[in-house]
Parts: sequence; C-alpha cells; structure tokens
Amino acid sequence: MVESRLPPHDLAAEEAVNGSLLIDGKVIYELAAFLRPADFYSETGRCVYEAALELYHRGEAIDQITVARELDHQRNLEKVGGAAYLAHLLTTVPTSLDAEHYGRIIYNLSVSRLLISAGIKITELGYSADPSPGAVISKAETLLYNLRSERASVDFIHIKSILDRYLEPPQTAQHLESVPTGFYGLNDYIGGLKRGDLVIVAGRPSMGKTSLGLNIARNAAVDHHACVAVFSLEMSSDSLVQRLLSSEAGINVRHFTPGLSSPDDENRIMHAIGILSEAPIYIDDSPQLRIADLRSKARRLHFEYGIDLIIVDYLQLLQGDTGSGKGDNRVQEISYISRALKGIARELNVPVVALSQLSRAVEWRSSHEPKLSDLRESGSIEQDADIVIFIYREEVYFKEEEWAATYPDKEYPREIADIIIAKHRNGPTGTIKVRFRHALTKFENLQSIAEIA
Repeated sequence: MVESRLPPHDLAAEEAVNGSLLIDGKVIYELAAFLRPADFYSETGRCVYEAALELYHRGEAIDQITVARELDHQRNLEKVGGAAYLAHLLTTVPTSLDAEHYGRIIYNLSVSRLLISAGIKITELGYSADPSPGAVISKAETLLYNLRSERASVDFIHIKSILDRYLEPPQTAQHLESVPTGFYGLNDYIGGLKRGDLVIVAGRPSMGKTSLGLNIARNAAVDHHACVAVFSLEMSSDSLVQRLLSSEAGINVRHFTPGLSSPDDENRIMHAIGILSEAPIYIDDSPQLRIADLRSKARRLHFEYGIDLIIVDYLQLLQGDTGSGKGDNRVQEISYISRALKGIARELNVPVVALSQLSRAVEWRSSHEPKLSDLRESGSIEQDADIVIFIYREEVYFKEEEWAATYPDKEYPREIADIIIAKHRNGPTGTIKVRFRHALTKFENLQSIAEIA
C-alpha cells in the first residue's frame, strides 16, 4: 500500500549539504537561492541548515563554531546531537564543490513530497460531498498550480541580455509589459492591455462588441505575436473564424464561393488564411461554460503555450461554480464571476478582456451614450474592472434622414464609432473615434500613425 511507504528523501545528501557548509560557508550563496529549511526531510538537517541560513541573513561567517553557537542560541544544539554531530558532518564530504548538486537532490525530493501531499488532498476532494465536479476540479488544479508557482525559481539576469532584446525583432509578447490593442488612440489612453488587468468592453446589442474583441485578438496575435485565448459563449468557432477571415481579407466571406468567386477575391482569401493560420489564437466555444472550467482551460493553455491575452465573449453568459445562473442570486453570481475573472488575470499575469452587455436603461434615455451605471446586473463589474470601455455608434439610433433633421449642421456619423474609456484605474478617461466597417465586422483606426503625428 502507498500509505506504508516512506516519503522520498536522502539523508546522506542532507548531511552532505550541511557538511559542505561547515567546510566552506560561502556555498550558502548558491544554496540560499533555491533551498529552504523546509526542504529537509530530517529535523536534524533542517535545524542545522536553518542555523546556517540565519547566519547568512545576518552577514556573519558560517563554520562549525558559529553554527554551534547559533544552534545553541536557538536551543537546538542538543536536539541535533551537540558539537559531536557537527564534527561528524565535517567527515561526510571531502570537499564543498558538490554542495549545489546535493542541494538539488534535496530540493527535487522535497517537491516530490509536496506533490504526494497534494495528491492526498486531491484524493480527499474526490471523496468530498461537493455537488459540483467543476468546483472540485478547480480546487485540485489550484493545489497543483500553487505548488508549481511556489517552487518556481527566478535567477539573476544580466542587463545586457535584456537590452539585446530591444535590438531584435519581437518574436513573442512575453517581454511586453502590456499587449497593444492595435488602435493608436486607445493605446495612448491606456498604454495597451496591462498584465493582471481586467478590462470590460461593454455595449448594447449590435454595437460591435464581438468584432472589437476579435480585432484586438487579431492585432495582438498577428502584429505582436501574442498568444491569445478566446472563450466564445455566444458564437461558434466557425462563426468567429468567418468574421476574422472577412476582416483580414477585406471581403464578406459569406458571399464567397470557392471556384465561383473572382480570382481577386480568391487571392485575398488565400492570403488571409495564410496570415491567420500562423496566428497563435486559440478558440473555445463551449456554450455553457462555468467560471471554474474557464479557469481550468486557461491554466492548461497557459502552461502549454504561455498565453498573453484572454478574451471572454461575453461575461453574462458565464455561470458561477454553483447554481443555474438564474433567479434572485444572479446579481451575486455576476459579482462572483467578475471577481473570478480578475483573479484569473492576476494569477496568470495576463490581461483579461471581458465583453459585457449593458442594461436597457440606455434605450430609455434621450441620450443613448452609455454610462457606468448601465453595466447590467451587477455594480461589482465596475468595481472589479481596472478599465471599462464602452462602444457607442450613433448610426445605430439615427437613420440618415433623422440625423439631418435633428442635427442639420453636423455630418452623419456613417461608420463612425466612439470608443469611450469610462473608467481607468491608473490613468485618464476619454473618447476616441474609430471606423467600423459593418460589412466586414471590422474596427479600424481613422488615421495612420504618421497622420496623427
């Protein structure tokens, strides 16, 4: 039985590390970077290493005498076997040259023990009475993710290796502090999509929320090599790809028929397919997705590919970890979901862009421009979000003749959309104008960078 087996350990390696420290205290500089007292299996080895580590933190010399004094100060000298045991440690290794190698053995075995412990806890979760399999799986994954994150070590890096990156063409978005949106004015306001941020993109139906989300995904993946995860709860992956293809090719793909369309259209489609096929965009179109499932899938994708951006279409279609998503507790459930999305952004250190519906209150006002209070079902969306962006197109509410009668001195805003930064936790708010080509489901900058400059 597994229960009768001793946890993996190596007492000889533990004595070799502590013996090396007594021979040459300077090896602590290498060991302290990754090895902790808790990594030792034996209490004796743990006490000796902890004493040496305390001396290191105080900037004092490490040798047989100072370690004995520190152990005595901690009232652990007799517990480890006194000065005689320290003298024994000096005989366990002839040299301190292999101290790091022995330390790695201890470290790896410690991780194995932690993994066994996590496995036991996961087994207990399996026997629990929790009615939600998704919640149980999420808890199990959290145990493993925390183990991975806790034991991840980061070493020093020379400044030259960082500076060299600026001389090379970008191969990945990993080194970027933020992911560019592809829209100059929006980037000027928010500085791109910051890692760890929750960004809400909200609007009434037909404003172009999905289109803007896909355009941002395309711009990040194609232009900046960012790995993008798209969770689509409303549209199928085929429909999303059709939109991406129309936007990239500059033609309405729904009217395209292979072999019957013009050679120019076929060339455009083939060129667009070539570009999008190389883009690191991953789509999940599960229609009834719980937040625990989204978290689980995002973690797996992050472990495998290192994602840079998550887009969710859309927030109100997500379900919490319990319940049906209906009834009196829907407000609390939406609050839970928005907090969970923010937690995913922080945990994976990526921006999460969540599309969101707005309440019908927008339709009842004389001015249809959205406000923060219009965020549907939960004020906590605004509270949890680092940035709130509204999409507003006046042409949705005004036909051209109505516009001319109401605003005779103003040009009809054909294909013009307002991108309203209504909340920006760490920066300014404001409005930028972009072009929305409805037939291609594509948002575009009104001006080029050169024209803006």
